[in-house]
Amino acid sequence: MSYYFIIPGLGNSGPDHWQTYFEKSGDHFTRINQLEWDKPTSKDWIETIEQTLVGYDLADVILIGHSLGCIAIANWAKEYQKKIKGALLVAPSDLEAPRYTFDTVGFDHVPLDKINFKSIVVTSSNDEWVTLERAEFFAENWGSEFINIGNAGHINAASGFGEWPKGLEILKKFG
Repeated sequence: MSYYFIIPGLGNSGPDHWQTYFEKSGDHFTRINQLEWDKPTSKDWIETIEQTLVGYDLADVILIGHSLGCIAIANWAKEYQKKIKGALLVAPSDLEAPRYTFDTVGFDHVPLDKINFKSIVVTSSNDEWVTLERAEFFAENWGSEFINIGNAGHINAASGFGEWPKGLEILKKFG
């Protein structure tokens, strides 16, 4: 049995976001709620992930990140070096892009260390927060499988990704 932990990005994921639909899709989906969604601190976010996973068999844990949540997962992987079942990293934000001017602490750059567990990066060819090339660069460095789903914006509710059955299908790649 797998346990799925959802890590939203900046501002959390609203009621029409695919992460919320995932959360409602089964008993084994849990959102990791951060203390501060709008002015996040990387250290706080990764510690919250770590504390949430206490007591779980990490071999059964799959993290599901979106946007800044993907970067939090990469930072958590770098900091704690734990091996989990896997991570689905959807639309990772490029924190180094000139347009990324949000008030975040410790989210200064995207970690490029290899992630020591199976990971899949899902991106779009027209995401306003990461170019296709940068998303592929992240995936290569992280050792992640790379999936481009075409013109899908930031793969969020605003770009039409509420219920996302194909996303649930991708999760099956973790076994």
